Amino acid sequence: MRVLNFLLLILLYVPIAAQDSTKVKSEVALAITDLREFVAIPNDALNPDDIDNNLFWLKKQFDKRGFNSAILDTEGLPLFFANTPMKDGKTTILFYMHLDGQGVDANKWDQPNPYKTVLKKPVENGFETVDFSALNEDINYDWRLFGRSTSDDKGPIVMFLHALDLLKKDDKEFPYNIKIILDSEEEKGSKSLPNAVKQYRELLAADFLVISDGPSHGSGLPTMVYGCRGITTLSLTTYGPIKPQHSGHYGNYAPNPGFQLAHLLASMKDTDGKVTIPGYYDGIFINDDIQAVLKKVPDDDAVIKEKLQFKTAEKVGSYYQESLQFPSLNIRGLSSGWTGDAARTIVPESATAELDLRLVPESNGNRLKKLVKEHIAKQGFKVLDHVPTNAERLQFDKLITITERGVTDAFRTDLDNTYGVFLANTLQSTFGQDVVQIRIMGGTVPISPFINELKIPAFIVPMVNPDNNQHSPNENLKIGQLAYGIRAFYNILSTPLQ
Repeated sequence: MRVLNFLLLILLYVPIAAQDSTKVKSEVALAITDLREFVAIPNDALNPDDIDNNLFWLKKQFDKRGFNSAILDTEGLPLFFANTPMKDGKTTILFYMHLDGQGVDANKWDQPNPYKTVLKKPVENGFETVDFSALNEDINYDWRLFGRSTSDDKGPIVMFLHALDLLKKDDKEFPYNIKIILDSEEEKGSKSLPNAVKQYRELLAADFLVISDGPSHGSGLPTMVYGCRGITTLSLTTYGPIKPQHSGHYGNYAPNPGFQLAHLLASMKDTDGKVTIPGYYDGIFINDDIQAVLKKVPDDDAVIKEKLQFKTAEKVGSYYQESLQFPSLNIRGLSSGWTGDAARTIVPESATAELDLRLVPESNGNRLKKLVKEHIAKQGFKVLDHVPTNAERLQFDKLITITERGVTDAFRTDLDNTYGVFLANTLQSTFGQDVVQIRIMGGTVPISPFINELKIPAFIVPMVNPDNNQHSPNENLKIGQLAYGIRAFYNILSTPLQ
């Protein structure tokens, strides 16, 4: 029976696959126009006016496609919500994407305005700008669209919209109730999301959640991700003299906060990169079945090392996918005194390290932060939550100020979940390729509030090219990914659940 159902699924996908050179390509051309318009609206989450302008654009787009839409107020910036008219007895799919983007430093982009999309084609030493009029002759799927949020995450939103358009042109009906929630603060931690999901619990109720954020696997194969790591952060500041002092006069005498911090950080990991703090990896268990899942991911560690240009990887895991199953402790920034041409011969007054802790479902972010703080105290530091007073400076040999952010939890869905099997079969049938199934990815998407509050499984179905430079200058989207996303959404939205 399962074989018969699978064959039926394949037959259902033949029309859209056959249309790729005609209808889909025509839809891609229209999607490029919409994406250029959407990207032209700045979307820095630190600027509320930016977000308002994006919300207005989205409401117009979803309303004209027959969705009911609403702007949902939160403790922070609003969320965008839209849904088809609800019908009893239908499975409900909730889609999550985000409309905000990272800020830009225009001086680091290879184009004058990161919010004005530029078309480029690959050449031997990089990319060459092409006039958009070249697309009037043909849509080259290898060419790319450069601009902030082309891939993270406006591109997938536009793919979704144009899958809806193509479904309407093909006179397809949805076998599902469809809901979509678009986050406006994802790039700054989605602090308002947990309470917002509680507040709008009934509105957001669904059977399962599909997230389209992040890149596909580097192999270029269709990709599904069943979980993502969580995150929390710590900021550590050590102290020397109250003001920077001449290193000739006070070197060897005034305590150097840079060395204090360096010794402290070095005590947290061994030379293999493993965290030495007792209990940090408690609860992690990787059996043979899990190993089999991890090793099915077509990674090549040698290729990863070549790409990142280092010889030996840390040994938290014995290979890349295994390393992602453990919580991490990362130094994401260090500062003390002045460096480079501005360097001065001084003993600095302070040194700061910014840490991020990536979490897995077995680890608790607050517990791990507590372990780190206890470790720091055991190294002889007086731990403070404020800048030390003069009295405290004179009372304690080693002082450290620790500030922290909240916790975004990790999540992971079982690979044999019914809805996950449906999505994987859909992708495999759509593209005729094996689907890369990743147990948990390294990055963080703020999905745990939906899972915890709505009690539904969640799956990440990434739509964009892996080399898209998200968060960085020259962010881009391969035009072929627009076709990929339109086809994937088309079949997810139109194929009945078996």
